[in-house]
Amino acid sequence: MSQLIFFTTISFAFVSWGMFASRSVWPKLCRKPRIDALRPLLILHSFRFIGLTFLVPGVVSPDLPTAFSKAAGYGDFIAAVLALAALFLLPRKAGLATVWLFNLWGTGDLLFAFFEGNRSGLMAGQLGAMYFIPTFFVPLALITHGMIFRILLERPHEPATQVHAVS
Repeated sequence: MSQLIFFTTISFAFVSWGMFASRSVWPKLCRKPRIDALRPLLILHSFRFIGLTFLVPGVVSPDLPTAFSKAAGYGDFIAAVLALAALFLLPRKAGLATVWLFNLWGTGDLLFAFFEGNRSGLMAGQLGAMYFIPTFFVPLALITHGMIFRILLERPHEPATQVHAVS
């Protein structure tokens, strides 16, 4: 039953964050130049250092699979470092390359943690206080990774738009 509740909360978070992003965040980002649109999304991901808490005994269950905790903890920390590096480099020539690196790493990290959690038999109760990361933050992180990919694929000097008007 706890696994059903776990996946239900993740599903609801995807729906809720998706609606929030599409109705409140994306319309504002669409009007900004690429670099300005990327900034708030990278700042959000700079908080992924919180994933290191998967490695703190007492916060998570001692039964939490080590393969999962190490992959999730260190993977998130690297994503946070890359997000901060991308923020710092954004106005420079290497900025967009660093954003690509961050976004590919960050997306892969989240997908790998999901895979590793399933492979290692992760149970929701083993997450302890970190339960909120996969049920609240990961859906938001994946949605914003998608937004970053969309922004990166737009033309460099054009604001990201939902629909290109034909004159």
